[in-house]
Amino acid sequence: MHKANHFSSTFGFLMAATGFAVGLGNIWRFPYITGENGGGAFVIVYLGCALIIGIPILIAELLMGRMGQGNPPLAMENVALANGKSAAWKHAGHLHLLTAFTIQGTYCVVAGWVLWYLFKAITTGFTDISATAAATQFNDVLGSVGGMLTWTAVALLLTSVIIYAGVNDGIERSVRVLMPTLFLLMIVLVIFNATQAGFGDALAYLFTPDFSKIDGGTFLAAVGQAFFSIGVGMAGMLIFGSYLPQEVSITKCVLVIIIIDTCVALFAGLMIFPMVFRFGMDPAGGPGLIFQTLPVAFAQMPGGHFVAILFFTLLTVAAVTSMVGLMEPLVAWVEDTFDLPRHQATVIMFVSISALGVLSTLSYNVISDWTVGSMDLNGILDYLANQVMLPLGGLLIAIFSAWQVHKVNLKTELPLMPDIVFEIWHILLRFLLPFAIVIILVTGLG
Repeated sequence: MHKANHFSSTFGFLMAATGFAVGLGNIWRFPYITGENGGGAFVIVYLGCALIIGIPILIAELLMGRMGQGNPPLAMENVALANGKSAAWKHAGHLHLLTAFTIQGTYCVVAGWVLWYLFKAITTGFTDISATAAATQFNDVLGSVGGMLTWTAVALLLTSVIIYAGVNDGIERSVRVLMPTLFLLMIVLVIFNATQAGFGDALAYLFTPDFSKIDGGTFLAAVGQAFFSIGVGMAGMLIFGSYLPQEVSITKCVLVIIIIDTCVALFAGLMIFPMVFRFGMDPAGGPGLIFQTLPVAFAQMPGGHFVAILFFTLLTVAAVTSMVGLMEPLVAWVEDTFDLPRHQATVIMFVSISALGVLSTLSYNVISDWTVGSMDLNGILDYLANQVMLPLGGLLIAIFSAWQVHKVNLKTELPLMPDIVFEIWHILLRFLLPFAIVIILVTGLG
């Protein structure tokens, strides 16, 4: 069996879990998903989903990991058997792993963009770059197969080195310094934006809802984004839960993770949308939004060259810590299932994810005309992972923990949770959340 490490402190766990949760999902994905779903109305739905659905499921997922003490399928199987239930529940863990693998395959390519932009920031900077030039530069990046493959490989290599060294040493040491620095830099960029044109427009766009734009698809996008951003349903929190010392309060940790995660997402909006409006760009600009707006801002900003280097360095950290959280459960599963040492399991996952990463890269250029309906391969993978597999994974965690695990066992494992909070949490998981997720899935996919 895979021998679980344990985090050395609550702070170490919080920074690792926050590092996993706070990644490109907040800083890269949230602004463009908000843009594509009508701004303020989506933000309200997203916040509701994060609080009402995200918090209870995140508590449940960390708890199942800690109770199960193993990789996701093994943890689910251990908890099921301990409660006299079917070992088939391990397949919920397999779904989480498949989701992590699918997300990692496209995420590593975007992490490659971040690294490439870091390289550009260091070598040439973004001096005097216009909005048109920034858009052209990004299109050139998408068109360069060799460049994208190279930087995707670098992103995966960085992640694999940390995994190879062990999560304790790799993540705990780095995120203690780097995550707080990322938060600080985001605040600086928001303050800078507040002194420039476009900030009022961004505030109105993010916080003035137009409820006519809300439909089933909005709720599905919001649930998908909440799960993607918080990190539930993709195996990372299950494995981090198995590394969590018994004396740490899961409830308190979850509140801290959710608060930081949500603040970072909103700050990302206030970092990017003022520039979008200032330079007359399209807020629904899609996945390239951050890469087409920030270089323009850095060009206009005093000390912009230095800030660009710092920003893309820390965005790299956010990307890599999230990739570690996605890759760690996959490596742990390979270790256990095939009884391999960690370094071999890491190499196997590096090669497997690279193969999907190559396909993802090519779908931006060489095979971009391979579509199903109106979606290319990346669109299909993103849709399956975020709109179908993540909500489904969350649904299974809710049903499993509330209906299959004995209530007294849950209560024993959460001694620091007040009784009234425990009862509300249990009722939400048992009745409201499964019903809500099913309705959202059916209406959104329909």
